[in-house]
Amino acid sequence: MLVLYLNFIPISLFFAKLQTFFLRVYPNYGYILFVMYFLLYSSAEEGLEFPSFDGKDRVLNVNERNYKKALKKYDMMCLLYHEPLPSDKELQQQFHMREMVLELAAQVLEDKDIGFGLVDSHRDAKVAKKLGLEEEGSIYVFKDERVIEFDGELSADTLVEFLLDLLEDPVELISNPMEQRAFERMDEDIRLIGYFKGEDSEHYKAFQVTAEKFQPYVKFFATFDKGVAKQLTLKMNEIDFYEPFMDEPVTVPGKPNTEEEIVDFVNQHRRPTLRKLRAEDMFETWEDDMDGIHIVAFAEEEDPDGYEFLEILKEVARDNTKKTDLSIVWIDPDEFPLLTTYWEKTFKVDLFRPQIGVVNVTDADSVWLNMPNDEALPSAEELEDWIEDVLSGKVNTEDDDDDDDDEDNGIDDGSDEDHYGDDDD
Repeated sequence: MLVLYLNFIPISLFFAKLQTFFLRVYPNYGYILFVMYFLLYSSAEEGLEFPSFDGKDRVLNVNERNYKKALKKYDMMCLLYHEPLPSDKELQQQFHMREMVLELAAQVLEDKDIGFGLVDSHRDAKVAKKLGLEEEGSIYVFKDERVIEFDGELSADTLVEFLLDLLEDPVELISNPMEQRAFERMDEDIRLIGYFKGEDSEHYKAFQVTAEKFQPYVKFFATFDKGVAKQLTLKMNEIDFYEPFMDEPVTVPGKPNTEEEIVDFVNQHRRPTLRKLRAEDMFETWEDDMDGIHIVAFAEEEDPDGYEFLEILKEVARDNTKKTDLSIVWIDPDEFPLLTTYWEKTFKVDLFRPQIGVVNVTDADSVWLNMPNDEALPSAEELEDWIEDVLSGKVNTEDDDDDDDDEDNGIDDGSDEDHYGDDDD
């Protein structure tokens, strides 16, 4: 199985994801993975040599004596706020693996003026309080006057990508048709774009300050080009907000906008109707539930049936985007290959086929729409009817609690919870 995976995904990504998954589910495998990781890295060919830990400690133990100096020394400071080192050897291995993620990230980004450190929640409680660190196991990034919590997968590649995004300018300029086309293809991201007179415009500066508050989770773009603005139907000092997977943007009202107005608008519209689970913000997405539940859709974008189902989901989302109580999380199993078996076992569904269901975020109890085969994908109208039943409470995870004995080989047949393809009550 390992050989098959290595043929399809980069070895660094594979072992980073493998490391995170196994440490959560099978902590005993931590040391084994650590050894495999570096044995394989050491055999890389020239020109395609992935980094391996060089043995130099770069991660600082941050305490009351050195934290001010550390924050002043670097443009950005990345801190892991952790529980005290446990006495149990297996738990110690887990901690050292998390520390190794920071060490490798620090090594890769050594010339980027980013510091890395550890803060012990017990020994350095005073420092944690001063810095506003609250959640053990979380990574906090200090940049200028901001504190940004990293809510992504704890792997070196994901963390490095996140930090590199933070180093970029908070606003990206669109100045020609090619850049405009690239912007329009970013349909998975929350985006704002504004048209301003120039960099000295007070309205552009307000836009910049706002962008810094949401970086890197919300993308901000601007143009000073009249032709680009015309193609995007933007008027001077006007800002458009693009929700993921929507054809048309929403204009921020009341142009020209102040910083406070833009912040309020983004906060009000930040939860998309349809959003994709991504490694860089997966925990933030999962924690942003709707009254304790998520409507979750699994679909492989590269699979014909998965692509068709995703297009149906997009159509439903576009038709119902004004429903503030509707939010669908799309997961592409191809992007989380090592979690696929875990999800199938937990949710009792076959992820080689498109699926949609409602998941309780507290206990992972779930109810899934019954789709007998790939040729019987629901229409947009049928899917909307099922979603209405979910939002009204007619379909809920509590109904599934008494059905566990009816499962066949660990796969729920969905017969009791389905409102698509059966006679209506």
